[in-house]
Amino acid sequence: MSRARGRAPARVPKGRTSAGGATIPSDVATVVADVGGHTVRLTNLQKLFWPEVGLTKGDLLRYYAAIAPVLVPHLRNRPMVMKRYPDGVAGKFFFMKQVPEPHPAWLETCRVPHTSGKVVTFPLVQDLASLLWTINLGCIDLNPWAAHADDVDRPDVLYFDLDPGPATTFAQVCEAALVIREALRTLAMPALVKTSGSRGLHVAVPIRPGPTSKDVFAFTRALGGELAARNPKLMTAEFRLAARPRDRVLVDYNRNIWGQTQASIYSARPHPKAAVSTPVTWQEVGRGIAIEDFRIDNVPARVRRRGDLWAPLLSTRGRADLGRFV
Repeated sequence: MSRARGRAPARVPKGRTSAGGATIPSDVATVVADVGGHTVRLTNLQKLFWPEVGLTKGDLLRYYAAIAPVLVPHLRNRPMVMKRYPDGVAGKFFFMKQVPEPHPAWLETCRVPHTSGKVVTFPLVQDLASLLWTINLGCIDLNPWAAHADDVDRPDVLYFDLDPGPATTFAQVCEAALVIREALRTLAMPALVKTSGSRGLHVAVPIRPGPTSKDVFAFTRALGGELAARNPKLMTAEFRLAARPRDRVLVDYNRNIWGQTQASIYSARPHPKAAVSTPVTWQEVGRGIAIEDFRIDNVPARVRRRGDLWAPLLSTRGRADLGRFV
C-alpha cells in the first residue's frame, strides 16, 4: 500500500502523525490526503469524540489507519451500513445505508435489491482510502454484511451475539461463550471469539458459502434456543425485554437475518473508554477478560504482537459445512 502524505487545503500542516500508510495531522482541523492515489478529505480532526478520555475524531482516524492492514481484508467486498456519530459518543447517532451524494468517483459501491422493491447502493470498504472516507462520515464502528456483494443471500460466517442482562456479570458472558464453543465443537464447527467492544462477546463460525441467510438464521435460532433451554440459569433466548430475565445472558441470533449487521472485528465502539471489538483467544476467555482491556490506544500494539487471531475467517480452508444441518 502506498504511503500517503496529508496536506491541509491552505498550507502544509506541522506536527503530522503517520499511521498505517496515511499521514493525519494533529494540529489542523481539515486535511486533504493522498491515500494510495485517491484524494480523501478528512474534516473536524480536532473535534472531541470521547470526552471521558479526551480522544478526538483525528485520534479515531489514526487508529483506523494503523489497524487497516488487518481490518480491511475482513471488510472487503461486503456491503457496509454506516452508523454515524457526527458529534461523537455523547451525541446522537443514525444509521445510513444509501451511499451519500456526492461521494468520490473512485469509491466502489454495490447495489442490493430489497423486498420492498427499493434498490440500495451501499459503499464498499476495499482499501485504506475507502476506510478513511467512511470513518470521516462520523462512523465510529463499522457494520458490514455477513455476505459478500456478489451474493448477498449466502453468508460465509454466522454469529452468536452474547449480550448480558442488567444483573449479569461479564464472567457469565464468558461462561456462556464457552458453552457455545463446546456445542460447536461437538458439531465439528470451528469457533472464533471477540469482545463486542460494548458489553458482550461475539462468537463466529466461518462457513462455506451455500446455505441462504434464512438457513443460517434457522440453524442459529435452533442451536441458540436449545442451549438456552439446557442452561436456563445462565442463558436466555427470550427477545421480549419485559419477559427476559435480568440475570441471564441473551443468546442473540437475530444478527443472522438477511441484511442485519453487527460491529466488525477491530471496530472502535462508542464506549466511554474507546473500547475496540477485539479478537481474543479462548484461553483468555477462560481466564477472564474485561471489555476495557482492549482500546484504540493499545489494540494496534496487541495485533503487532499476536497477529490477526481471526485470520481463519479469511481462509477458504477449515470452514464449517452448514449444509449438513439445513
